[in-house]
Amino acid sequence: MQNSSVFATWPMVMPSYQGQDVGAGCQNTDPLTCAKLCLRSPSCNAFAYNQNLQEGTCCMKANPSTDMELDLNGWQLHWLMPSGTTAEDPFFQSVNPWSGSSGGGAAQGTVDSDYEAVIGIETHVQLNTRTKAFCGCPSEFGAEPNSNVCPVCLGHPGTLPVLNEGLVRKAVLAGLALNCQVARQSKFDRKQYFYPDLPKGYQISQYDIPLCSEGYVVVELPDGSGQKRIRIERAHLEEDAGKLVYSGALGLSGSDYSLVDYNRAGVPLLEIVSGPDMRSGQEAAAYGAEIWRTMRFLGVAEGSMAEGSMRCDVNISVRPVGRQRLGTKVEIKNMNSFSAMQKAIEFEMDRQIALLREGRAAEVVQETRLWDEGRLCTYSMRRKEGLADYRYFPEPDLPPLTLTDEYLQDVQAGMPELPHQRRKRYLALGLSMYDVLVLSDDVGVALFFDGVLEAGAPAKPAANWVMGDVMAYCKEQRLSMDALAMKPATLAEMIALIENGTISGKIGKDLLPDLLKGDGANGVRTLVESKGLIQISDPSELAAMVDRVLAANPKQLEQYRAGKTKLQGYFVGQLMKESKGRANPTELNKILMERLNHG
Repeated sequence: MQNSSVFATWPMVMPSYQGQDVGAGCQNTDPLTCAKLCLRSPSCNAFAYNQNLQEGTCCMKANPSTDMELDLNGWQLHWLMPSGTTAEDPFFQSVNPWSGSSGGGAAQGTVDSDYEAVIGIETHVQLNTRTKAFCGCPSEFGAEPNSNVCPVCLGHPGTLPVLNEGLVRKAVLAGLALNCQVARQSKFDRKQYFYPDLPKGYQISQYDIPLCSEGYVVVELPDGSGQKRIRIERAHLEEDAGKLVYSGALGLSGSDYSLVDYNRAGVPLLEIVSGPDMRSGQEAAAYGAEIWRTMRFLGVAEGSMAEGSMRCDVNISVRPVGRQRLGTKVEIKNMNSFSAMQKAIEFEMDRQIALLREGRAAEVVQETRLWDEGRLCTYSMRRKEGLADYRYFPEPDLPPLTLTDEYLQDVQAGMPELPHQRRKRYLALGLSMYDVLVLSDDVGVALFFDGVLEAGAPAKPAANWVMGDVMAYCKEQRLSMDALAMKPATLAEMIALIENGTISGKIGKDLLPDLLKGDGANGVRTLVESKGLIQISDPSELAAMVDRVLAANPKQLEQYRAGKTKLQGYFVGQLMKESKGRANPTELNKILMERLNHG
């Protein structure tokens, strides 16, 4: 429970709906919650958004004695299915205005050959410096609200910002990794806007001369169709705003008041703006994931979307295929995963295409919309502000940022291996593209896998163990791979014992849980010997074991020799039980087949 006494408060002002005809009997209890209506189903919910308001309201006439009546007047409808029904339910199909050929509804990713989406993404990456961008306050997540603040980041009169050199180095490293041109001289600007979580009333950002520009990334398309090059128009430095916390509700809707935590105010951000080069939700999700991987592999950001240290805003418009002029751009916020980003884009594509097909293009307006993960739809938040609203002007309290060639060379020299370079290296090891994508997706997994390789393990067995049992353990224990008690060299030693026949793969699986908990510090072989798990490979010992098992199962032996050859598996199971899993499976099977077939 957070201590509200250390929060600043912001009284909520909800919009007025006077003069709106919402129908007789409308139970509009909350502007952002669907009213429960007594229509054909006691739990049918409908909700609409007016393009001229920042909030929404119910627009249904709740009359149980008649069929449902709609008073639209330019409203957009988003439907929620009655509980217990599906999209195929006849009731839902009969009342859903989006059903049929016009698409829409929950995000389905409909492919429309007549229209195409034009998508660009603004990615806000919190750089993981120890202190904030322009003051000495700690830059950390999860501290007591309003404990990491000072007069500078709170915007008190007479205070002056001082640029954090660490954020410049991290931003330049990121820009170089994104193949950007890094400006030898850039400047900071004030971006004016007024919001409760912005204590200064402006944000220090970069406007017309960004630190980085004209870059690109190459992404692997998830459908396996190859690669796509996506432009980076700019990457500029700025400071983050604070965070609003709503009382009495999870979001703005239904809350009694808002609390402001200014710990995040002044945390350094790198805003990466892509070109409008993406055409689908899949491509956008792949691009976002590649930016995330790059920042993580560089070590410049934690990239936790759940914590808000990486946030993506999608700009999307729709136009007829073949037309050069862009459609009306809509921004989507509030996506905390790449999966949510893909679904939000697919829904918004369907929504805009449906409106265009129905001759309602005027209802696609330049606005900011939010993604509702529960209902799988976007909804209007506010009309989009234009650049003029921000009244940019050069930041008077900070000098221009000047970088030398020597500085850039020094940063370039510290460039680690990037995700696309690692993928290329893994492919050269003979791994499949699937293995490569899994192993190079997370920096912790990639570093652990590389450690296993450096300790001498062959690539494919190492990949199988890391992607299989080790990843499963990490998921079960909710651990990152770099937090494992088992060292990469320990796994490599176990793989070596399997490869040279000292232990079997089954013994390895039985042994791994102990190794994952940190056992085996004195060597895996020592642990194997202490547990009596050395694989039995001596032919005479295995032959004697086979003879004992066959002698103990004369009926099954007779059935096998009479043609019931599936009993081979039965004998293998008995032998593994006899040897407690220690028999060399290859040698054992060879001897068993000789005895079964030749007596």
